[in-house]
Amino acid sequence: MDHLLTDTQRAWQLKAREFAETEIRPLSLARDQIAAPAETIDWEIIKKGSRLGIRTAAVPTEYGGHGIDFTTQALMIAEMAKADSAIAKSFSQSWKWSHLIVDNGNDEQKKRFFDAFVNDDTFVLGGGITEPNAGSDNRLPPADDPKSGLQLRATLDGDTWMLNGSKCYIANANIGKLIFAFTRTDPGMPVQEGTTIFAVPRGTPGLKVGKVFNKHGWRFYQNAELFFENVRVPDSNRLGALNGAHKKHDGKNSKFGDLEYAANALGICDAAIEMATAHGRTHRQAGKRLNEHQLFQLKLSEMHMQTEALRSFVMRIAAESDCTANISRKHNMLLMNFSTDSMQRVCYLNLAIHRSAAKGEISARAEKLVRDAIIWTHIAGDSVQRMKAVKALL
Repeated sequence: MDHLLTDTQRAWQLKAREFAETEIRPLSLARDQIAAPAETIDWEIIKKGSRLGIRTAAVPTEYGGHGIDFTTQALMIAEMAKADSAIAKSFSQSWKWSHLIVDNGNDEQKKRFFDAFVNDDTFVLGGGITEPNAGSDNRLPPADDPKSGLQLRATLDGDTWMLNGSKCYIANANIGKLIFAFTRTDPGMPVQEGTTIFAVPRGTPGLKVGKVFNKHGWRFYQNAELFFENVRVPDSNRLGALNGAHKKHDGKNSKFGDLEYAANALGICDAAIEMATAHGRTHRQAGKRLNEHQLFQLKLSEMHMQTEALRSFVMRIAAESDCTANISRKHNMLLMNFSTDSMQRVCYLNLAIHRSAAKGEISARAEKLVRDAIIWTHIAGDSVQRMKAVKALL
């Protein structure tokens, strides 16, 4: 694989690897074990990564970023996720919304939003779709039911939009300085045809943060409730066409979301293999090293098989995404599901290996990998995603 990388891609990969090993890994478990969910974030690690260019890596060079390609993004996410999946996601989340700005923003918006983002090491981006009564039906809504899906309303009032409603499980909702709100601007149309995106700055009157969710996995990564009470947003903060939010999937960078999760899963797999291999070399059972037992060898070989298959799939999609803007989304959706299954299987095998020689004790890091991996069942590889993939294949 390495011989196929450009010098630039290899340099960014090595930068992410060094950052992960020297800065992320040493604090990973300590941050994960903090009880209060809003306190798990460590701003120093965000600032350090920002000064290395990681936070702004996906911003185009003409707007002050580094304009890294999809292959580089996948490589960097995997390297950081190997040290801590949640911290890796905290950086790539800003890449996700940077891509949204590029695909949907006009020239004035790109300059305005990226100027603020690039020049502040603590500027992170947030946003999402999920609401208390609208989750999976936003992704696969009934075609004949315009009432299904998100309900955050945006109504035009003079030259501004008035937002009312709520969101939940929103990434960086409690810390983001710019939130991308997916709103219902035409409640008489299905959600795919009546939704609009607005950029809402932190501190806008009427925008309030609710509960910060206390998750079992991805504890460093922040998710919270948002409440919109007569929040006024100028039309100049509308991204893309009115009622055109779901057309964001047509953008050049829209494929990033699936690749992002799969690359992160790959990093988790690499971490699990590294842990299992080291454990097999240093622990003994029944008078011999663990790695001399056939059962251990079978588990480790399956872990390698699943991981290398995932690596090939991730890098194929990344390379294809760099070569063409018209890649079929069905392959991305299949990648998302495959990454979920492979990563969870690898993490469970790693946990079983650690349990086998620990007399019931569980390695904190092996257990953390499983908790982080379970997140994928809810965000990436769920049954709705599988049904969407099947529909694309039919």
